[in-house]
Amino acid sequence: MITVSRISIAPVKSLGLVFPDEVQLGAHGIAGDRRFWMTDATGRLYNNKRLGTFVLVRPTWDEESGQLTLAFPNGSAVSGTVELGTETATTFYGAAFPSRRVIGPWEDALSEYAGEPLLLFHAPDGATDRGLHGGTVSLVSEASLARLGEVAGAAAPLDGRRFRMLFEIDGVEAHEEDEWIGRRIRIGEAEIVFRGDIGRCVVTSHDPDTGETDVDTLRALATYRREGRSEPLPLGIYGQVVEPGRVRIGDTVTIAATRVFAASST
Repeated sequence: MITVSRISIAPVKSLGLVFPDEVQLGAHGIAGDRRFWMTDATGRLYNNKRLGTFVLVRPTWDEESGQLTLAFPNGSAVSGTVELGTETATTFYGAAFPSRRVIGPWEDALSEYAGEPLLLFHAPDGATDRGLHGGTVSLVSEASLARLGEVAGAAAPLDGRRFRMLFEIDGVEAHEEDEWIGRRIRIGEAEIVFRGDIGRCVVTSHDPDTGETDVDTLRALATYRREGRSEPLPLGIYGQVVEPGRVRIGDTVTIAATRVFAASST
């Protein structure tokens, strides 16, 4: 039996993750996931590639009340009800991505932590890396994490928090989820069509508890997974919701017998 073993969301892109026991998947993924994102003063995306210790900042976001709290490693916190400015013509991974500036104390606190001026934006449909390409859901198996850990020479299976995936699953062989690209997959009450694999970046080399580099995940991937079906150095897959529904820890994962489309190789 294939089951959901972890659910992870990031209310603020690149900051710490939260781990709900259940979520409601909608057309744009999970309401509140990657709801906020940051740029530097020039408008360039600012994430934990540029500051690994951002993962130590813990966000709490209430989608209904609009309450946002950021708790910093030094014990300080900023909290309040989010107010939004006018829509701004921002870009996200090279594409137009209109967002609204967040009014309140959070920008100053994040800027002080980063040591440079940062801008905080609200993304109405979530700032997911592959959201412009139908990638509002991501998934990786525990077996794939364990296999990569072995190749990298890690002392234990790699913690899935490194990869910031929406769902982690148990009950399959290493990288078996790659074969789900092009298929409809039922996860709990929802159905997803997986569109491609996820090429990894340097963030995955960071210890999720410290934000510091401790495992060369990219070198390990290059030794046995240099090319993927859609992206190089892949681990895990992404897709889009085709039937909304609730997903809980322990829910079963069911694979459709036929493909929606043929998966190609790079």
